[in-house]
Amino acid sequence: MSQNKDTQILNVAFYPWFALGHLTSFLRLANKLAERGHKVSYFIPPKTRSKLASHNHYPTHLTFIPIPVPPVEGLPPGAETTNDVPASSGPLIMNAMDMTRDTIETHLVRLKPDIVFYDFTCWMPELARKHGFKAIHYITAYIARYAYLAPYKKIPGYHPNANDLLTPPPEFPSQSIRMLPQEAEIMAGAGKTPFGLGGLTLAERLGVSFRECDAFGVKTCTEMEGEYCKFFEKIFGKPVLLAGPMVPKTPSSKLDKYFDDWLNSFGNASVIYCALGSECALKLNQFQELVLGLELTGRPFLAALKPPMNYQTIESALPEGFAERTKSRGLIHGGWVQQQLIVQHPSVGCFITHCGAGSLSEAMVSECQVVLMPQAIDQFISARMMSLEWKVGVEVEKRKNDGLFTKEAVHKAVSLVMEEDSEVGRDVRANHAKWREFILTEGLEDSYISSFIMSLQQLIGS
Repeated sequence: MSQNKDTQILNVAFYPWFALGHLTSFLRLANKLAERGHKVSYFIPPKTRSKLASHNHYPTHLTFIPIPVPPVEGLPPGAETTNDVPASSGPLIMNAMDMTRDTIETHLVRLKPDIVFYDFTCWMPELARKHGFKAIHYITAYIARYAYLAPYKKIPGYHPNANDLLTPPPEFPSQSIRMLPQEAEIMAGAGKTPFGLGGLTLAERLGVSFRECDAFGVKTCTEMEGEYCKFFEKIFGKPVLLAGPMVPKTPSSKLDKYFDDWLNSFGNASVIYCALGSECALKLNQFQELVLGLELTGRPFLAALKPPMNYQTIESALPEGFAERTKSRGLIHGGWVQQQLIVQHPSVGCFITHCGAGSLSEAMVSECQVVLMPQAIDQFISARMMSLEWKVGVEVEKRKNDGLFTKEAVHKAVSLVMEEDSEVGRDVRANHAKWREFILTEGLEDSYISSFIMSLQQLIGS
């Protein structure tokens, strides 16, 4: 354990949004603080606690506190996170989290933390003022996507329309990052649907949180997003504290023998791995275009996908004859997989990702070439930054008239990053290698965490 004995020991609590990507990202930071000897309390649903127990690397300093999920009408019994329900039921998970406010307050009164890290529970700053701790909104992904929306979050009650979101706001660090009409419609829609108790939408909830928190914490680096951090800080007039790249720790477990044996049957860097996250269920036509695109590449592929909307199984949704045609080189799995271990396997040469925060972190430190296929509101901007600013991957093109991708577009993106004679591929591979080397620089994470902790200590002393 690397503890700096010259610094004040912090008493910190974490209450992330009940989605596995947020829970695991918050837990990485919690582990970093616990490693330095700080006292960390981590609020987590009871069943999910057992799933993440092995990720608590410093249990003498990091304590999981189970928070039962209150029953909510429409929420299946036993559902705790967004992974347990369809995407349309996310607001009900938020309802349940809002209903835990009194429970959380009771715990906080007992724990007397210096700081609480949170994200969607926008009432946390109010509890902070009441009980004398600092509330930090922790951003689990690259800050560029939040910076794109920041000017609209500054103004209470203002909701941008789709036309507003097509182009970046004035003074935004990159004018090349923009949105397709269909994406802008999805983003604008987040300002219309109630999300949790009190009638707040997700957009309003984030706006309240951004305006009321004491500071922001972000999983990023100055070298990668310094200008976006300055832009964000200028708009809200409060500190943006950088936690560094937060490289996922390599699991101590081994890859499941079934997948290991299957991958070992193919050559080095030859397999395409495709995963769209634990929550994304495509419509049938897009699901079939994706798997047909994988077939079209002629390469071996392993896809971890949920059955498409309104289908119970993967097998029932596959195109006619697909399974027979690809049985010697294709594997589509409908359950959870050990993604970190898969992308580190020497046979895997390409990672098609939905651009979730955790997946992008794993992609950046892997040697796989990256194909970007954003699917949700929080992923479009990240995909543009990865492909247009850092140029570390290629995004699957979407049709302008309807925003959908085709099997040919999937094939094209994979070919661009994997074929040796592709100029685009050479540039992407070189840029990816450069950023990977930077992120894995010895001492980089320690330096950022030391600076982050110093900023936290200054914040509670202010």
